[in-house]
Amino acid sequence: MKITVEKTVNAGLNRVWDAWSDPADIKQWNSAGDDWHTTQSTVDLREGGRFVARMEAKDGSAGFDFEGTYTRIVPGQSIAYRMGDGREVEVEFAPHADGVLVRETFDTENENPAEFQRQGWQAILDNFARHVEATSR
Repeated sequence: MKITVEKTVNAGLNRVWDAWSDPADIKQWNSAGDDWHTTQSTVDLREGGRFVARMEAKDGSAGFDFEGTYTRIVPGQSIAYRMGDGREVEVEFAPHADGVLVRETFDTENENPAEFQRQGWQAILDNFARHVEATSR
């Protein structure tokens, strides 16, 4: 099953693209809630390149590596990748009257309900938009 989440980011395409792929930026926005954070991030933004984001609960009770391999990069337009568990993700960046529409489509996993997954991915995308908009002024 595939799920799509999207958000319009009130910023220029170059800033949106850079914030999506810069490890320093990723550490600022990559969490679904205030009780989690990303402590490390590496990005090799090229087809066949890998990325890893270390996500941890702020209280130290849990953590995991969100990782994958880029399968397609179209600069300024889209990024596709395969996660470590084989699921596929595509992120599209489309100019919009109010900035850039970011649309993420991902394969669901089998551990959590689909709606829970949608909410989590949407929360991360919303954090991304807030971060970009706050750092673009």
